[in-house]
Amino acid sequence: MDKPVSASSPSAPSLSATGPIAFAGSPLDRADHVRADPDALAGLMNWQARLLALDALLPALDDAGKLVWGTLADAAEDAELVFLGLDRGDGGERACFAAVPAKGDASPRMANPQLWSLMATLEPGDLALYGGARSLIDWHARHRFCAQCGASTKIAKGGWQRSCDACGAQHFPRTDPVTIMLSEHEGRLMLGRGKGWPEGAFSALAGFVEPGETIEEAVAREVFEEAGVVVRDVTYVASQPWPFPSQLMIGCHSHTDSDDLTIDETEMAEVRFFTREEVAASLKGDGPFRAPPKHAIASNLMRWWLEKTA
Repeated sequence: MDKPVSASSPSAPSLSATGPIAFAGSPLDRADHVRADPDALAGLMNWQARLLALDALLPALDDAGKLVWGTLADAAEDAELVFLGLDRGDGGERACFAAVPAKGDASPRMANPQLWSLMATLEPGDLALYGGARSLIDWHARHRFCAQCGASTKIAKGGWQRSCDACGAQHFPRTDPVTIMLSEHEGRLMLGRGKGWPEGAFSALAGFVEPGETIEEAVAREVFEEAGVVVRDVTYVASQPWPFPSQLMIGCHSHTDSDDLTIDETEMAEVRFFTREEVAASLKGDGPFRAPPKHAIASNLMRWWLEKTA
């Protein structure tokens, strides 16, 4: 079997016509200048500041299905507060915070049906705000000790850093890059069903970018590993923050000159090629496979591909 190869293109097709990308577009100003200024941050921690209401890592919603906000007085006395940014809506400026929970959650989002349901009901701005807050406070809850010396760490820069007084190490919230890619062959799209997925559920192939790799190389390697085919002409399409717990999904497109698949059965249950008509029908809920939900970038990518090939 040939080794995987890749090629890049400077083009970046737009996903604007396929709808908003979930978890993107937070309405808050991240205000980096405030994070780095303890006095400015302290000055914003007043009666006007807002605290995101959470049950551990689950958001509280009001009767209209919107995020619930309280005041800093609602936080526990010993709570670690993370500065989310500035809300400049309604003619004013208020600082927004979230409290770090006692425990984090590294389980896949499918493991919590309640969370899955909430994700589908939040409006785009609230979903983006919640996603960023969840990823950040979850990181704090799971990184309370220094990876260098094991001592306790404390919040710094408004929650965008943890510092170790014992050895001086500084730790920063992580984002893990993941390529998620469409590969096509003679007008058909390659999609896969992972191990443990529901019968009939197919999505784009995906995998973490490894140290020393470009995005294009990661796309080629992952497709080769999971489906056994070589891809070419890898192009970037769009990205999506995915806070479960801290991925950045990097959506790509590529071509393959072969449909002779060799499936990695340790990761994949099925990998198949689908026609344009089959993909379109499935996205409408009436096709041969169960398409990804609209808040997953795989859905955006499939709709983008249909428009691209129209």
